[in-house]
Amino acid sequence: MTSIQACFRSVSAYAWPLLLLGGLLILVIFLSLGLGAVTIPPSQVWAVLSSQSPANEVSPATSTIVRDFRLARILLAALVGAALAGAGAAFQGLFRNPLADPFVIGASGGAALGATLAIAFGWTITWLGFAPVPLAAFAGAMLAVTLAYTISEVSGQTNVLALLLAGIALSSAFSAGVSLLMVLNDHDFVNIFFWLMGGFSGRSWDDLWVALPYIVVGLLGLALLARPLDVLAFGEETAQGLGVSVRQVRLLIVLCATLVTAAAVASSGIIGFVGLIAPHIARILWGPVHGLLLPTSILLGALLLVLADTAARTVMAPIELPVGILTALLGAPFFLYLLHARREHF
Repeated sequence: MTSIQACFRSVSAYAWPLLLLGGLLILVIFLSLGLGAVTIPPSQVWAVLSSQSPANEVSPATSTIVRDFRLARILLAALVGAALAGAGAAFQGLFRNPLADPFVIGASGGAALGATLAIAFGWTITWLGFAPVPLAAFAGAMLAVTLAYTISEVSGQTNVLALLLAGIALSSAFSAGVSLLMVLNDHDFVNIFFWLMGGFSGRSWDDLWVALPYIVVGLLGLALLARPLDVLAFGEETAQGLGVSVRQVRLLIVLCATLVTAAAVASSGIIGFVGLIAPHIARILWGPVHGLLLPTSILLGALLLVLADTAARTVMAPIELPVGILTALLGAPFFLYLLHARREHF
């Protein structure tokens, strides 16, 4: 009986944060459906979603706004937030540093360069449902991280420091390439700038369905790597002594985290700090064990980005702000706080 009670308490300790965050996320999604340039009462939002209202209770325009515009972009924002937070938690565990984020090894720089190339040269190629700019961003992110990982392996140093340094170097090179293209193609400057700021304006159900399988597969892969991430927290030598294939685990973590990051960036542009803030809050509230840290980070990331997208649509309505601006305004002070809190380690 004692063992059964202990098992029940263990399951409850994992379940209640997930139920709390999941319920809060559903509530925020529901409320945000009524907010924007056109305010819709919750009763009408519920009527549209439940499809049980009389024909004269909800206008076709209201139904279109809720179903075809807001619901798709809000669910996409939640998906992107979940992806960035999950990747952030994984990279923080891999690098054993809460200041790491999903773009730490060059994914954002590669995505930015790919998208900028597609905009500047007017590429029209599509593949696997991706439009030209998202496809170029996805390919750029994957290529950048592949290069960083390959360089770190070729250098003869298989530790995470070599991977981090390679990512930093490549990010600088890619940023220079983006700046050069913006200077040479000033007529595309506004389009490039708004893509780099990140946001969900004009996103549709198609964008959601394209990104969904990549993010789901990547997040499931990270969930399966929760135990190895816990072991890596004790150091690579200790992990090897406990029978963990460090090199293989590191590769799988990088692959899964990069997959979800690339899909997120392709869907929304570059949105910073979500992958830094959400895992850190989850770690403070529920501890560093990745079996709980990863799912709570994912739900917190979804919640944070839905709130940010809602604010972007409402703060200056009918003008819509890029979501990346709002997350930067929130994330920059938070990053400075982390630096201050960890000053003894630098």
